[in-house]
Amino acid sequence: MKEHALRQSLHNEVHARPPEPMTAPLAISHVVMLADAAARQASREHLLQLLRDHHLPVPDAHANHLRVDAGAWRLRWELHTEFVTWTFMVDATPGLPKSDGYGLALNSLPQQWLKALPGECLARINLWAKLTDNLQDRDELHQQFREDSLVACQLAEGAATLHTDFQIGPDGCSRMLLRVGSLSRRRLGRLVQRLLEIETYRMMALMGLPMARGAASDLAAAEHELADLAQAIRTAQHHEEAALLDRLTRLAGQVESDYAEQHSRFSASRAYFELVDRRIVDIRESRIPGFQSIGEFMDRRLTPARSTCEWVAKRQTALSERVSRMSSLLRTRVDFQQEESNQALLTAMNRRQGMQLKLQTTVEGLSVAAITYYITGLVHYMAEGLQAKGWIQDPTLVTALAVPIIALVVWWFTRRLHNKVFLSPT
Repeated sequence: MKEHALRQSLHNEVHARPPEPMTAPLAISHVVMLADAAARQASREHLLQLLRDHHLPVPDAHANHLRVDAGAWRLRWELHTEFVTWTFMVDATPGLPKSDGYGLALNSLPQQWLKALPGECLARINLWAKLTDNLQDRDELHQQFREDSLVACQLAEGAATLHTDFQIGPDGCSRMLLRVGSLSRRRLGRLVQRLLEIETYRMMALMGLPMARGAASDLAAAEHELADLAQAIRTAQHHEEAALLDRLTRLAGQVESDYAEQHSRFSASRAYFELVDRRIVDIRESRIPGFQSIGEFMDRRLTPARSTCEWVAKRQTALSERVSRMSSLLRTRVDFQQEESNQALLTAMNRRQGMQLKLQTTVEGLSVAAITYYITGLVHYMAEGLQAKGWIQDPTLVTALAVPIIALVVWWFTRRLHNKVFLSPT
């Protein structure tokens, strides 16, 4: 049977980027590089360089996901729409790592190659997955993380415990300590992937916040300008409306330009915020007494940023609609004034046409008299000729009798021509 051209790609979409099976203890480093189209292509070339240097097979040119086992370390590479993620994993020693031991995976890589990653680094996370022990001393945890932002919660229905502070350490990376209990390799892989995605999507969601803060001042200025225009339109005279319409058109162009430039970023931020919420639900966390959970931390820290982005997006939409309504009202007013002017012009033209018609009628009367005079003269010459032949006795009498007949015929012919030209439908 004939298959749809997209069947294979659509079917494989649900299997894209599967979780990596993991076994604790494990040191993981997750790097998120913000990349445009050129940087994404450069990331692919950078990956191929690493694979060639380690004599590993290279993927095809259209691959957007790759898992590599180099022996000493393992790599998970993913190409996204706006960013590229590099996840490096190495086996770790049992026990609690030192403060500078979280970056074990990054330290196992060629440092020159690592420093040349294409794009701009948006997030770097070091995650240490260790087997569960009797670690209960909060002082030891406080040495690893900052107390004022420490997050501790149980995950996967109590099968694992997470400790983190979402802070950037001296090495430029944030740290997570995951204490693993009775989790299978695949469940651990899914849990780690969701934890890393929470931090990745959190940073991508916050990309809209600086733009929202910058757009707030522009929106305030545009709203003030619109208010001034609305007041001016209320009291404007007819000759001032064209200038007001020009100002309003310029304002509408500015508002629509800002909206088109920023709407995609706000829409992306909204989608990333929703992904963060979904991943928090997926990890199925439960609170540990005395500590805040990831959901509580994100709700308190992200809600203001999310509200700011949504508020600015709503203000942009409302301002665009207000400018559109104001433009429609002003254009309607200008069109109405133009219609009145056109009506007055048509009335004047009709008046002038009526005067021309009366003048034409007067001229026609004079034309009838003139034509009658010339034809009567011709008739008189003919009557004199007939008198010379002896056919008539008095040419003057003949001419006098012909005058009313000639005048009536000329008048009738002129009126017929007048009716045919001015009164017949075109």
